[in-house]
Amino acid sequence: MEIKLASLLEGAESAQGTVVIIDVYRAFTTAAVAFLRGAKKIILVAEVEEAIALRDAGVGDLCVGEVDGKKPEGFDHNNSPFEICRADVAGKTLIQSTRAGTVGVCAATGADRLYGGSLVVGRATANAILAESPEVVTLVAMGWAGSVRTDEDEQCALYLRNLLEGRSPDLDAVRALVEAGAESTKFGDPEQPHFHIRDKEIALRIDAAPFALAIEKEDGLWVARKDPMSGEEPS
Repeated sequence: MEIKLASLLEGAESAQGTVVIIDVYRAFTTAAVAFLRGAKKIILVAEVEEAIALRDAGVGDLCVGEVDGKKPEGFDHNNSPFEICRADVAGKTLIQSTRAGTVGVCAATGADRLYGGSLVVGRATANAILAESPEVVTLVAMGWAGSVRTDEDEQCALYLRNLLEGRSPDLDAVRALVEAGAESTKFGDPEQPHFHIRDKEIALRIDAAPFALAIEKEDGLWVARKDPMSGEEPS
């Protein structure tokens, strides 16, 4: 298995093989929490307007996402795992639009198979990939808005690579490296209340979700579901 590390939007556009689009703060942590809360599926789109149009057409129930970290006008929820923890999403179809994670998914046109990556689904994602044993895996750290590298996504890519290569990283060390990064300082900042401190805490619950976020095209749309090979969430 050849494992490639890539970054940002250009990394997603050039990614090949089995591709993991990584967005720790916060898209694919939010998605994992939604599934833990019983969401049916999540439609991933690049643009805010597309998300609203799909909801208005009855394709999905709730719009979840952000622009510059804030909930867009007309959306039901911010791209916040803490907010989704308190939302009624059981049995519902979410439509998610963010400036990094969902944009990266839509840009990864060269992928044979796609996953959404974050630390909370880290080991489950690695296990799903190992079960498939693809020839090429590309781990794409999306960073801030797909244009600036960030520590949490780069560290998640390294964590996944270590797992895929049979190593067991020190989870406390991974958390410490992420918390030392600039993006982590936004959470709990009173001048940026849209970055809730609990969002960071949830994102750093490494391997908390026992399923991967498998992404496939359905009726022309990118749709994330819990990987069918994954177990149920813990009680």
